Order: sequence, then structure tokens, then C-alpha cells
Amino acid sequence: MIPQWKLKIIQLYETSLVRHGIMVVGSAGSGKTTIFNMLLKALSAIPGNPKYTNVTLNPKAVTDAQLYGELIKSSGEWIPGVLSEIWKRVNNRANKQTTWIICDGPVDAIWIESMNTVLDDNKMLTLANAERIPMSDTTKLTFEVENLNNASPATVSRAGIIFVSPEDLSWRPLIDTWCDDRE
Repeated sequence: MIPQWKLKIIQLYETSLVRHGIMVVGSAGSGKTTIFNMLLKALSAIPGNPKYTNVTLNPKAVTDAQLYGELIKSSGEWIPGVLSEIWKRVNNRANKQTTWIICDGPVDAIWIESMNTVLDDNKMLTLANAERIPMSDTTKLTFEVENLNNASPATVSRAGIIFVSPEDLSWRPLIDTWCDDRE
């Protein structure tokens, strides 16, 4: 393993100790996903530790209503969203494993602003139907993004930030992985 990646994994781990919201920023192909996967695998391998899992979603792949949920005004019916259902499942008090929700995709000012109450000290997801779902101690909210151009200063200040430079990876691990896949 290259030393720069070890450093990024350590930075992600140390940030996770003090923050419940983490943003890993870097260009596509810089190794952000691998850094997450390696840390979660290593933490799960420690004897006595709970199992660490992740749930990955792209918030830009769906509309805001499909992400959080929608209240149909005419009928008063609540249609839950993808993230709100994941949030309920991983923050269930009966859940003993540690889960990192990874929002993998571009940050958009519309959907990310709804996360500010989760990222601040309230640690609470507030939905349009007035439901408030607290974040458990076994959950981390993470973002795997290319840049923070559309994130407000309020959002950025609430999260721990790790920057992965394209130079951190270099070309050699990519070639080695490609060759290993061919055998």
C-alpha cells in the first residue's frame, strides 16, 4: 500500500472519531471509495469491534422528494423517500452494527441544505411530514464528492473534510489492480 493512502485512511479514521459528518473530496478515480472500504474493513477486523457496514447512494440520482419523502397535499398521505427509509433502518436502536451512510455524488445546494440539522449538534433528520429521526451513535453520515462548489459555508463548517489529491494515488496502483484483475 502506498504511504499517501495510509495517511488518508488514518485521516479518515481520526476525523470519524471527532465528527459524525465527513466529506471526502477528490476527483473521480482518486481512490475515495477504496479509502472508505479499506477503513471499514480494517475496523471490522479488530476483535471485539462491531461489524462496520456502509450504505451508498447517489442523492442526485433521484429528486428531492424521492430522496427525503413527500407529503401529498391533496390526501395528506406521506410517501417515504430513499434516504429517509435508510436513515430509519440504520438508526434503529436495535441495530448493533456501525453503519456509514455514504452519499456518493455531486453536492447540490438543494438536497445538502436539508442535511444541516443532521450535521450540526442536533444530529436530527427532519422530514417534510414533521417527523424527526435522531442519529444514533452507531451511524456516520459521509459524503464522497468531487468538489464543494455548491455547498454553503454552513454545510462545510459542520463536516470534517479530507482532501484526496490526484497525486496521492499515482498511476502504479491502477496498473497493478488492472493486471491483478486479468490473472
